[in-house]
Amino acid sequence: MEALARDQSRVDVLTENSGPIGGKQTDIGTIPDGWDVLPLSQLLDFQNGFNAEKSSYGAGVPFANVLEVITKDHLTEADIPGRVTVNAAQLQTFLVRPGDILFNRTSETQDELGLASVYVGNAQIIFGGFVIRGRIKSNRLNATCAGYLLRAPAVRRQIISRGQGAVRANIGQSELGSVMIPLPPTHDQAVIAEALADADRLIEELEQVLLKKRQIKNGVMQELLSGQRRLPGFVGEWGRQSFGEVFEFLPTATNSRADLNAAGDTYYIHYGDIHTRFHSHLNLRHQKPPRILRQKCRNAAYVCNGDWIMADASEDFDGVCKSVEVLGLSEGDKVVSGLHTFLLREKSPTFVSGFKGHLGNLKSLRDQYLKVMTGMKVFGVSKTALRDLALPIPKPQEQEAIVSILSDMEADISALEARLAKARLIKQGMIQKLLTGGCG
Repeated sequence: MEALARDQSRVDVLTENSGPIGGKQTDIGTIPDGWDVLPLSQLLDFQNGFNAEKSSYGAGVPFANVLEVITKDHLTEADIPGRVTVNAAQLQTFLVRPGDILFNRTSETQDELGLASVYVGNAQIIFGGFVIRGRIKSNRLNATCAGYLLRAPAVRRQIISRGQGAVRANIGQSELGSVMIPLPPTHDQAVIAEALADADRLIEELEQVLLKKRQIKNGVMQELLSGQRRLPGFVGEWGRQSFGEVFEFLPTATNSRADLNAAGDTYYIHYGDIHTRFHSHLNLRHQKPPRILRQKCRNAAYVCNGDWIMADASEDFDGVCKSVEVLGLSEGDKVVSGLHTFLLREKSPTFVSGFKGHLGNLKSLRDQYLKVMTGMKVFGVSKTALRDLALPIPKPQEQEAIVSILSDMEADISALEARLAKARLIKQGMIQKLLTGGCG
Protein backbone atom coordinates (compact mmCIF):
# COMPACT_ATOMS: atom_id res chain seq x y z
CA MET A 1 0.00 0.00 0.00
CA GLU A 2 3.01 2.32 0.54
CA ALA A 3 3.96 1.94 -3.13
CA LEU A 4 0.33 2.59 -4.08
CA ALA A 5 0.29 5.82 -2.07
CA ARG A 6 3.66 6.89 -3.52
CA ASP A 7 2.47 6.43 -7.10
CA GLN A 8 -0.78 8.26 -6.31
CA SER A 9 1.21 11.21 -4.95
CA ARG A 10 3.42 11.34 -8.01
CA VAL A 11 0.46 11.12 -10.38
CA ASP A 12 -1.23 14.00 -8.54
CA VAL A 13 1.89 16.16 -8.91
CA LEU A 14 2.28 15.29 -12.59
CA THR A 15 -1.36 16.09 -13.27
CA GLU A 16 -1.09 19.49 -11.61
CA ASN A 17 2.03 20.42 -13.56
CA SER A 18 1.32 18.91 -16.95
CA GLY A 19 -0.12 21.90 -18.76
CA PRO A 20 1.64 22.98 -21.97
CA ILE A 21 3.49 26.26 -22.29
CA GLY A 22 2.56 28.19 -25.42
CA GLY A 23 0.72 26.60 -28.30
CA LYS A 24 0.06 26.60 -32.03
CA GLN A 25 -2.96 25.82 -34.16
CA THR A 26 -2.95 22.68 -36.34
CA ASP A 27 -5.53 20.68 -38.28
CA ILE A 28 -6.23 18.61 -35.18
CA GLY A 29 -6.33 21.48 -32.71
CA THR A 30 -3.89 23.37 -30.54
CA ILE A 31 -0.61 21.66 -29.62
CA PRO A 32 2.39 22.95 -27.63
CA ASP A 33 5.18 24.81 -29.39
CA GLY A 34 7.92 22.41 -30.45
CA TRP A 35 5.52 19.57 -31.27
CA ASP A 36 4.76 18.29 -34.78
CA VAL A 37 1.72 16.73 -36.40
CA LEU A 38 2.47 13.75 -38.63
CA PRO A 39 0.43 11.03 -40.37
CA LEU A 40 0.85 7.51 -39.02
CA SER A 41 2.04 6.39 -42.48
CA GLN A 42 5.30 8.29 -41.86
CA LEU A 43 5.86 6.56 -38.54
CA LEU A 44 4.60 2.99 -39.02
CA ASP A 45 4.70 0.16 -41.54
CA PHE A 46 1.39 -1.75 -41.50
CA GLN A 47 0.52 -5.40 -42.06
CA ASN A 48 -2.69 -7.40 -41.72
CA GLY A 49 -2.81 -10.39 -39.40
CA PHE A 50 -2.81 -14.16 -39.68
CA ASN A 51 -5.96 -16.18 -40.48
CA ALA A 52 -5.44 -19.66 -39.07
CA GLU A 53 -7.43 -22.83 -39.72
CA LYS A 54 -9.72 -23.81 -36.85
CA SER A 55 -7.71 -26.96 -36.28
CA SER A 56 -4.62 -24.86 -35.54
CA TYR A 57 -6.02 -23.26 -32.38
CA GLY A 58 -5.44 -24.47 -28.84
CA ALA A 59 -1.67 -25.01 -28.73
CA GLY A 60 1.50 -23.36 -29.97
CA VAL A 61 2.47 -19.69 -30.06
CA PRO A 62 0.60 -16.98 -28.10
CA PHE A 63 -1.94 -15.44 -30.48
CA ALA A 64 -3.01 -11.80 -29.95
CA ASN A 65 -6.44 -11.00 -31.28
CA VAL A 66 -9.11 -8.34 -30.88
CA LEU A 67 -10.04 -8.94 -27.24
CA GLU A 68 -6.50 -8.47 -26.01
CA VAL A 69 -5.91 -5.41 -28.16
CA ILE A 70 -9.02 -3.51 -27.05
CA THR A 71 -8.52 -4.32 -23.37
CA LYS A 72 -5.08 -2.85 -22.64
CA ASP A 73 -2.90 -0.11 -24.10
CA HIS A 74 0.24 -2.18 -23.36
CA LEU A 75 0.39 -5.97 -23.70
CA THR A 76 2.69 -8.68 -22.39
CA GLU A 77 2.58 -12.39 -23.18
CA ALA A 78 0.76 -12.93 -19.85
CA ASP A 79 -2.21 -10.97 -21.25
CA ILE A 80 -2.60 -13.35 -24.22
CA PRO A 81 -4.30 -16.69 -23.39
CA GLY A 82 -4.91 -17.85 -26.97
CA ARG A 83 -2.53 -20.23 -28.75
CA VAL A 84 -2.13 -21.23 -32.40
CA THR A 85 0.16 -23.62 -34.26
CA VAL A 86 2.20 -22.01 -37.07
CA ASN A 87 5.09 -23.02 -39.30
CA ALA A 88 8.44 -21.22 -39.42
CA ALA A 89 7.46 -19.01 -42.38
CA GLN A 90 4.22 -17.90 -40.75
CA LEU A 91 6.00 -17.18 -37.48
CA GLN A 92 8.51 -14.98 -39.29
CA THR A 93 5.83 -13.11 -41.25
CA PHE A 94 3.39 -12.51 -38.42
CA LEU A 95 5.81 -12.19 -35.52
CA VAL A 96 5.14 -9.35 -33.09
CA ARG A 97 8.31 -7.73 -31.80
CA PRO A 98 8.59 -5.67 -28.61
CA GLY A 99 7.47 -2.16 -29.53
CA ASP A 100 5.12 -3.26 -32.33
CA ILE A 101 1.66 -1.69 -32.20
CA LEU A 102 -1.49 -3.77 -32.75
CA PHE A 103 -4.73 -2.16 -33.97
CA ASN A 104 -8.24 -3.63 -33.86
CA ARG A 105 -9.41 -3.39 -37.47
CA THR A 106 -13.07 -4.42 -37.09
CA SER A 107 -15.77 -3.95 -34.49
CA GLU A 108 -19.54 -3.86 -33.98
CA THR A 109 -19.09 -0.75 -31.83
CA GLN A 110 -17.29 2.35 -33.03
CA ASP A 111 -15.76 2.94 -29.61
CA GLU A 112 -13.58 -0.16 -30.03
CA LEU A 113 -12.62 0.36 -33.68
CA GLY A 114 -8.92 0.96 -34.21
CA LEU A 115 -8.01 0.71 -30.54
CA ALA A 116 -4.26 0.21 -30.28
CA SER A 117 -2.00 -1.72 -27.94
CA VAL A 118 1.80 -1.82 -27.82
CA TYR A 119 3.50 -5.16 -27.25
CA VAL A 120 5.98 -4.76 -24.38
CA GLY A 121 6.61 -8.47 -23.68
CA ASN A 122 9.60 -10.64 -24.51
CA ALA A 123 8.10 -13.93 -25.72
CA GLN A 124 7.39 -14.67 -29.36
CA ILE A 125 3.76 -13.97 -30.26
CA ILE A 126 1.83 -13.55 -33.51
CA PHE A 127 -1.27 -11.49 -34.34
CA GLY A 128 -4.68 -12.49 -35.71
CA GLY A 129 -6.61 -11.67 -38.85
CA PHE A 130 -8.80 -9.03 -37.20
CA VAL A 131 -5.70 -7.10 -36.16
CA ILE A 132 -3.32 -4.80 -38.03
CA ARG A 133 0.31 -4.60 -36.93
CA GLY A 134 2.09 -1.26 -37.02
CA ARG A 135 5.88 -1.50 -36.88
CA ILE A 136 7.71 1.68 -35.95
CA LYS A 137 10.04 2.85 -38.73
CA SER A 138 10.96 6.28 -37.37
CA ASN A 139 13.05 7.05 -34.30
CA ARG A 140 10.75 10.02 -33.73
CA LEU A 141 8.13 7.77 -32.10
CA ASN A 142 8.66 6.25 -28.66
CA ALA A 143 6.94 2.84 -28.58
CA THR A 144 5.80 3.03 -24.94
CA CYS A 145 4.44 6.53 -25.41
CA ALA A 146 2.66 5.42 -28.58
CA GLY A 147 0.46 3.04 -26.56
CA TYR A 148 -0.98 6.04 -24.74
CA LEU A 149 -0.77 8.49 -27.63
CA LEU A 150 -2.97 6.39 -29.92
CA ARG A 151 -5.77 6.43 -27.32
CA ALA A 152 -5.78 10.20 -26.94
CA PRO A 153 -9.20 11.74 -27.77
CA ALA A 154 -7.93 13.77 -30.74
CA VAL A 155 -6.50 10.60 -32.30
CA ARG A 156 -9.44 8.34 -31.44
CA ARG A 157 -11.92 10.72 -33.09
CA GLN A 158 -10.00 10.54 -36.36
CA ILE A 159 -9.82 6.74 -36.28
CA ILE A 160 -13.54 6.34 -35.55
CA SER A 161 -14.48 8.79 -38.33
CA ARG A 162 -12.54 6.67 -40.85
CA GLY A 163 -14.48 3.50 -40.04
CA GLN A 164 -16.52 1.97 -42.85
CA GLY A 165 -19.36 -0.53 -42.95
CA ALA A 166 -23.05 -0.60 -42.04
CA VAL A 167 -23.23 -3.56 -39.63
CA ARG A 168 -19.58 -3.81 -38.59
CA ALA A 169 -17.17 -0.90 -38.65
CA ASN A 170 -13.87 -1.65 -40.40
CA ILE A 171 -10.66 0.27 -40.89
CA GLY A 172 -7.77 -0.55 -43.21
CA GLN A 173 -4.10 0.27 -43.47
CA SER A 174 -4.58 3.30 -45.68
CA GLU A 175 -7.20 4.83 -43.36
CA LEU A 176 -4.96 4.28 -40.34
CA GLY A 177 -2.02 5.73 -42.23
CA SER A 178 -3.90 8.96 -42.85
CA VAL A 179 -4.55 9.56 -39.13
CA MET A 180 -2.64 12.63 -37.92
CA ILE A 181 -1.06 12.43 -34.50
CA PRO A 182 0.43 15.17 -32.30
CA LEU A 183 4.09 14.25 -31.83
CA PRO A 184 6.11 15.64 -28.91
CA PRO A 185 9.93 15.70 -29.09
CA THR A 186 11.41 12.26 -28.37
CA HIS A 187 12.76 13.29 -24.93
CA ASP A 188 9.33 14.58 -23.93
CA GLN A 189 7.74 11.34 -25.12
CA ALA A 190 9.93 9.36 -22.73
CA VAL A 191 9.00 11.63 -19.83
CA ILE A 192 5.30 11.44 -20.72
CA ALA A 193 5.44 7.63 -20.98
CA GLU A 194 7.05 7.40 -17.54
CA ALA A 195 4.39 9.66 -16.02
CA LEU A 196 1.55 7.61 -17.51
CA ALA A 197 3.25 4.36 -16.46
CA ASP A 198 3.01 5.68 -12.88
CA ALA A 199 -0.74 6.09 -13.38
CA ASP A 200 -0.93 2.55 -14.75
CA ARG A 201 0.97 1.19 -11.75
CA LEU A 202 -1.47 2.87 -9.41
CA ILE A 203 -4.43 1.39 -11.31
CA GLU A 204 -2.91 -2.10 -11.37
CA GLU A 205 -2.15 -2.04 -7.64
CA LEU A 206 -5.67 -0.87 -6.84
CA GLU A 207 -7.09 -3.64 -9.05
CA GLN A 208 -5.00 -6.24 -7.23
CA VAL A 209 -6.02 -5.00 -3.78
CA LEU A 210 -9.66 -4.86 -4.89
CA LEU A 211 -9.53 -8.42 -6.26
CA LYS A 212 -8.07 -9.69 -2.99
CA LYS A 213 -10.71 -7.91 -0.90
CA ARG A 214 -13.50 -9.31 -3.08
CA GLN A 215 -12.10 -12.82 -2.73
CA ILE A 216 -11.87 -12.46 1.06
CA LYS A 217 -15.41 -11.09 1.27
CA ASN A 218 -16.77 -13.91 -0.88
CA GLY A 219 -15.09 -16.53 1.29
CA VAL A 220 -16.43 -15.00 4.51
CA MET A 221 -19.87 -14.58 2.94
CA GLN A 222 -20.11 -18.23 1.85
CA GLU A 223 -19.15 -19.43 5.34
CA LEU A 224 -21.54 -17.10 7.18
CA LEU A 225 -24.55 -17.56 4.91
CA SER A 226 -24.27 -21.34 4.92
CA GLY A 227 -23.89 -21.62 8.69
CA GLN A 228 -20.49 -23.27 8.20
CA ARG A 229 -19.01 -20.48 10.33
CA ARG A 230 -21.01 -19.21 13.30
CA LEU A 231 -20.51 -15.86 14.94
CA PRO A 232 -19.81 -15.71 18.70
CA GLY A 233 -22.95 -16.09 20.79
CA PHE A 234 -25.04 -17.90 18.18
CA VAL A 235 -25.83 -21.60 18.42
CA GLY A 236 -28.59 -23.94 17.33
CA GLU A 237 -29.85 -25.22 14.00
CA TRP A 238 -31.08 -22.84 11.33
CA GLY A 239 -34.56 -23.10 9.92
CA ARG A 240 -35.29 -24.02 6.30
CA GLN A 241 -38.28 -23.04 4.22
CA SER A 242 -39.09 -23.08 0.54
CA PHE A 243 -39.41 -20.00 -1.65
CA GLY A 244 -43.11 -20.77 -1.96
CA GLU A 245 -43.54 -20.78 1.81
CA VAL A 246 -41.67 -17.51 2.35
CA PHE A 247 -42.59 -15.41 -0.69
CA GLU A 248 -45.50 -14.35 -2.80
CA PHE A 249 -44.77 -13.68 -6.47
CA LEU A 250 -46.12 -10.29 -7.58
CA PRO A 251 -46.91 -9.22 -11.17
CA THR A 252 -44.11 -7.62 -13.15
CA ALA A 253 -43.96 -5.53 -16.32
CA THR A 254 -42.97 -6.88 -19.73
CA ASN A 255 -41.67 -3.78 -21.48
CA SER A 256 -38.49 -3.76 -23.53
CA ARG A 257 -35.92 -0.99 -23.37
CA ALA A 258 -37.64 0.66 -26.30
CA ASP A 259 -40.44 1.71 -23.93
CA LEU A 260 -38.12 3.36 -21.42
CA ASN A 261 -38.22 7.14 -21.30
CA ALA A 262 -36.18 9.62 -19.27
CA ALA A 263 -39.37 11.65 -18.81
CA GLY A 264 -41.18 8.67 -17.25
CA ASP A 265 -42.79 8.87 -13.81
CA THR A 266 -41.83 5.36 -12.63
CA TYR A 267 -38.50 3.60 -12.12
CA TYR A 268 -38.18 0.39 -14.13
CA ILE A 269 -35.89 -2.47 -13.05
CA HIS A 270 -34.90 -4.29 -16.24
CA TYR A 271 -33.35 -7.75 -16.04
CA GLY A 272 -30.39 -6.57 -18.14
CA ASP A 273 -29.52 -4.01 -15.46
CA ILE A 274 -29.60 -6.71 -12.78
CA HIS A 275 -27.04 -8.60 -14.84
CA THR A 276 -24.77 -5.63 -15.47
CA ARG A 277 -25.39 -2.59 -13.23
CA PHE A 278 -26.92 -3.68 -9.94
CA HIS A 279 -25.22 -6.10 -7.57
CA SER A 280 -26.78 -7.78 -4.52
CA HIS A 281 -28.53 -4.62 -3.31
CA LEU A 282 -30.25 -1.86 -5.27
CA ASN A 283 -30.27 1.17 -3.00
CA LEU A 284 -32.40 3.85 -4.61
CA ARG A 285 -30.58 6.53 -2.63
CA HIS A 286 -27.40 5.80 -4.58
CA GLN A 287 -28.47 4.16 -7.84
CA LYS A 288 -31.36 5.07 -10.10
CA PRO A 289 -32.90 2.64 -12.60
CA PRO A 290 -34.19 3.94 -15.94
CA ARG A 291 -37.73 5.33 -16.10
CA ILE A 292 -40.95 4.45 -17.86
CA LEU A 293 -44.42 5.98 -18.07
CA ARG A 294 -46.73 4.17 -15.63
CA GLN A 295 -49.48 3.98 -18.26
CA LYS A 296 -47.27 1.55 -20.22
CA CYS A 297 -47.04 -0.94 -17.36
CA ARG A 298 -50.30 -0.59 -15.44
CA ASN A 299 -50.52 -4.26 -14.48
CA ALA A 300 -47.18 -4.37 -12.66
CA ALA A 301 -47.14 -4.16 -8.85
CA TYR A 302 -45.20 -1.37 -7.18
CA VAL A 303 -41.94 -2.44 -5.55
CA CYS A 304 -41.43 -1.94 -1.79
CA ASN A 305 -38.32 -1.77 0.37
CA GLY A 306 -37.10 -5.29 1.11
CA ASP A 307 -38.51 -6.83 -2.08
CA TRP A 308 -36.23 -9.34 -3.77
CA ILE A 309 -36.04 -9.04 -7.57
CA MET A 310 -34.61 -11.89 -9.59
CA ALA A 311 -33.69 -12.09 -13.28
CA ASP A 312 -35.49 -15.10 -14.77
CA ALA A 313 -33.38 -15.32 -17.95
CA SER A 314 -29.67 -15.34 -18.70
CA GLU A 315 -27.36 -16.17 -21.58
CA ASP A 316 -24.81 -17.70 -19.19
CA PHE A 317 -24.86 -19.83 -16.05
CA ASP A 318 -23.51 -17.07 -13.81
CA GLY A 319 -26.55 -14.91 -14.50
CA VAL A 320 -29.18 -17.56 -13.70
CA CYS A 321 -31.49 -16.09 -11.02
CA LYS A 322 -29.13 -13.19 -10.33
CA SER A 323 -30.95 -11.03 -7.80
CA VAL A 324 -31.04 -7.72 -5.93
CA GLU A 325 -32.74 -6.64 -2.73
CA VAL A 326 -34.38 -3.22 -3.04
CA LEU A 327 -33.48 -0.66 -0.38
CA GLY A 328 -33.60 3.10 0.06
CA LEU A 329 -37.06 3.73 -1.41
CA SER A 330 -38.35 7.11 -0.27
CA GLU A 331 -41.97 8.13 0.12
CA GLY A 332 -43.37 8.94 -3.30
CA ASP A 333 -40.89 6.76 -5.23
CA LYS A 334 -42.66 4.58 -7.76
CA VAL A 335 -40.78 1.48 -8.94
CA VAL A 336 -41.82 -1.57 -10.96
CA SER A 337 -40.01 -4.80 -11.67
CA GLY A 338 -39.62 -5.27 -15.39
CA LEU A 339 -39.04 -7.65 -18.25
CA HIS A 340 -37.78 -11.16 -17.39
CA THR A 341 -37.88 -10.70 -13.62
CA PHE A 342 -39.55 -12.26 -10.60
CA LEU A 343 -40.76 -9.90 -7.87
CA LEU A 344 -40.66 -11.69 -4.51
CA ARG A 345 -42.19 -10.26 -1.33
CA GLU A 346 -42.17 -11.93 2.07
CA LYS A 347 -45.59 -13.17 3.19
CA SER A 348 -44.61 -12.48 6.79
CA PRO A 349 -41.37 -10.98 8.18
CA THR A 350 -38.64 -13.59 7.73
CA PHE A 351 -35.43 -11.79 6.80
CA VAL A 352 -33.90 -8.59 8.22
CA SER A 353 -33.15 -5.69 5.90
CA GLY A 354 -30.18 -6.38 3.65
CA PHE A 355 -29.90 -10.13 4.32
CA LYS A 356 -31.57 -11.34 1.11
CA GLY A 357 -29.22 -9.28 -1.04
CA HIS A 358 -26.27 -11.22 0.37
CA LEU A 359 -28.18 -14.52 0.39
CA GLY A 360 -28.54 -14.35 -3.39
CA ASN A 361 -24.78 -14.97 -3.66
CA LEU A 362 -24.82 -18.18 -1.61
CA LYS A 363 -23.20 -20.94 -3.68
CA SER A 364 -25.45 -23.73 -2.38
CA LEU A 365 -28.50 -21.69 -3.38
CA ARG A 366 -27.07 -21.04 -6.83
CA ASP A 367 -26.37 -24.76 -7.17
CA GLN A 368 -30.07 -25.38 -6.63
CA TYR A 369 -30.91 -22.91 -9.42
CA LEU A 370 -28.61 -24.72 -11.84
CA LYS A 371 -30.23 -28.09 -11.10
CA VAL A 372 -33.69 -26.87 -12.14
CA MET A 373 -32.80 -24.42 -14.91
CA THR A 374 -33.96 -25.02 -18.47
CA GLY A 375 -32.95 -23.72 -21.90
CA MET A 376 -30.29 -24.23 -24.56
CA LYS A 377 -29.07 -20.73 -25.50
CA VAL A 378 -30.99 -18.71 -22.91
CA PHE A 379 -31.23 -20.23 -19.45
CA GLY A 380 -33.93 -19.70 -16.86
CA VAL A 381 -35.79 -21.07 -13.85
CA SER A 382 -39.58 -21.25 -13.79
CA LYS A 383 -41.71 -19.94 -10.91
CA THR A 384 -42.93 -23.46 -10.29
CA ALA A 385 -39.40 -24.80 -9.89
CA LEU A 386 -38.29 -21.82 -7.81
CA ARG A 387 -41.16 -22.21 -5.33
CA ASP A 388 -39.84 -25.65 -4.29
CA LEU A 389 -36.24 -24.60 -3.62
CA ALA A 390 -35.08 -24.35 0.00
CA LEU A 391 -33.72 -21.29 1.83
CA PRO A 392 -31.54 -21.29 4.96
CA ILE A 393 -33.09 -19.03 7.62
CA PRO A 394 -31.08 -18.01 10.69
CA LYS A 395 -32.67 -16.22 13.65
CA PRO A 396 -33.16 -12.47 13.06
CA GLN A 397 -30.40 -11.49 15.51
CA GLU A 398 -27.87 -13.68 13.70
CA GLN A 399 -29.03 -12.29 10.35
CA GLU A 400 -28.38 -8.77 11.65
CA ALA A 401 -24.89 -9.71 12.80
CA ILE A 402 -24.09 -11.29 9.42
CA VAL A 403 -25.42 -8.27 7.54
CA SER A 404 -23.32 -5.94 9.71
CA ILE A 405 -20.09 -7.80 8.94
CA LEU A 406 -20.76 -8.17 5.22
CA SER A 407 -21.96 -4.56 4.88
CA ASP A 408 -18.75 -3.29 6.48
CA MET A 409 -16.71 -5.36 4.03
CA GLU A 410 -18.88 -4.12 1.17
CA ALA A 411 -18.37 -0.49 2.22
CA ASP A 412 -14.61 -1.02 2.23
CA ILE A 413 -14.78 -2.50 -1.27
CA SER A 414 -17.00 0.37 -2.50
CA ALA A 415 -14.50 2.93 -1.22
CA LEU A 416 -11.71 1.13 -3.05
CA GLU A 417 -13.82 0.96 -6.23
CA ALA A 418 -14.28 4.73 -6.01
CA ARG A 419 -10.52 5.19 -5.71
CA LEU A 420 -9.98 2.96 -8.74
CA ALA A 421 -12.56 4.90 -10.78
CA LYS A 422 -10.86 8.16 -9.81
CA ALA A 423 -7.44 6.77 -10.78
CA ARG A 424 -8.77 5.79 -14.21
CA LEU A 425 -10.26 9.24 -14.70
CA ILE A 426 -6.96 10.82 -13.68
CA LYS A 427 -5.17 8.71 -16.26
CA GLN A 428 -7.62 9.77 -18.98
CA GLY A 429 -7.16 13.39 -17.97
CA MET A 430 -3.40 12.99 -18.12
CA ILE A 431 -3.62 11.45 -21.59
CA GLN A 432 -5.70 14.40 -22.76
CA LYS A 433 -3.38 16.92 -21.15
CA LEU A 434 0.03 15.36 -21.77
CA LEU A 435 -0.49 13.87 -25.21
CA THR A 436 -2.57 16.44 -27.02
CA GLY A 437 -1.44 19.61 -25.33
CA GLY A 438 -5.10 20.41 -24.75
CA CYS A 439 -6.20 19.93 -28.36
CA GLY A 440 -9.68 18.45 -28.76
